[in-house]
Amino acid sequence: MAKQMKEAPAVPPELLSWMCEIRQSIHHNPELSFNEYDTADYVRSKLKEIGISRQWKVTETGVVAEIGDPGSSSVVGLRADMDALPVKEETGLPFASKHTGIMHACGHDGHVAMLLGAAFLLQGMSFPGRVRLLFQPAEEKGNGAESMIAGGAIDNLAAIFGGHIDTHYETGSITVDEGIICAFADAFIVTINGSAGHAARPHECKDAIVAAAGLILSLQSLVSREVNPNHAVVVSVGRIRAGEIHNVIAGEAVLEGTIRSTHQDSRTAVISGLKRMVRSCAECYGVQVDLQFPEFLPAVINDSVGTQVARQAAEKVVSSGNVISQGPSSLGGEDFSFYLQKTKGCLVRFGARISDTAGPAHSSTFDFDEAVLGIGASWYAQVAETFLCGCGDR
Repeated sequence: MAKQMKEAPAVPPELLSWMCEIRQSIHHNPELSFNEYDTADYVRSKLKEIGISRQWKVTETGVVAEIGDPGSSSVVGLRADMDALPVKEETGLPFASKHTGIMHACGHDGHVAMLLGAAFLLQGMSFPGRVRLLFQPAEEKGNGAESMIAGGAIDNLAAIFGGHIDTHYETGSITVDEGIICAFADAFIVTINGSAGHAARPHECKDAIVAAAGLILSLQSLVSREVNPNHAVVVSVGRIRAGEIHNVIAGEAVLEGTIRSTHQDSRTAVISGLKRMVRSCAECYGVQVDLQFPEFLPAVINDSVGTQVARQAAEKVVSSGNVISQGPSSLGGEDFSFYLQKTKGCLVRFGARISDTAGPAHSSTFDFDEAVLGIGASWYAQVAETFLCGCGDR
């Protein structure tokens, strides 16, 4: 029998204004993965400002805090990521980045503001158990969550919830989906070693650039001819480094890319095919080829319990008509996946479309509707209360 849920916590105008100030301050002073020192200090000061003294560091720049009964064994986690991207900002905002080449281009500044707003709301709410707030470094680098886990940030958690600002959706909507919502992400590096020489005497060399070009063209058939067409897969080479001068044949080329997939069998097939093509490249061009997989992000898979709680909370915050599906799984990666390998939980998306002039996430002109901060704060507080109060059948 489902219990009656309380009304979602309201966000007064002064709290929204406070969150906007926080977002803009963090946006103005962005920091890259594992360098969020000023951001972490700022978060700790804001927690102290609203009376939250139970806080501690995890890793060098992670911050964890708790609200509620310190003696309770029932603990739910809420996570926000804090790091920026190596992007030169071109928004023209009055609070644009003061650090050239670094920008909050993915909404993490907003996530921090939301979770601090939720902390304020939770301070005035009554619930059993404890709420643990995780301000996480290095989501963009892909291993910030792992560092938080290693540091004990999710020890004894019964569940964890998170949200991501997404300008594909209208402000006032929250996407909630069970199952895979973000892809497996496998980064790869291919190093091709041939032999350098004069551009006028190619027969005396082993051209690494020609071998690299052949391999890149071959990779395009991996998805079109080796993957079930009903399964979403992307193979992209994002960086090539080769050569020093126009009249010297390059002896080395390095390719860096990523594989994104939403089905384990397709992921296995593409990785196997990449390995085969690397071997063939070496044989075909008479070069040495080394393949490495330096990073791996598992898929974000929302479980049924976490999804039920997240949906109940979202319906209280934005009404059932505005709780929507994101549609097909995103091919983006998200290290929230590491938390969901350890405990129950759910990652949602907060609609925050602002204007046609704002660019997409990870672009130099990215921006979002700050009205989403109130929605996110209310949902974070509501989802914690919903889980701890045992609302819904589980």
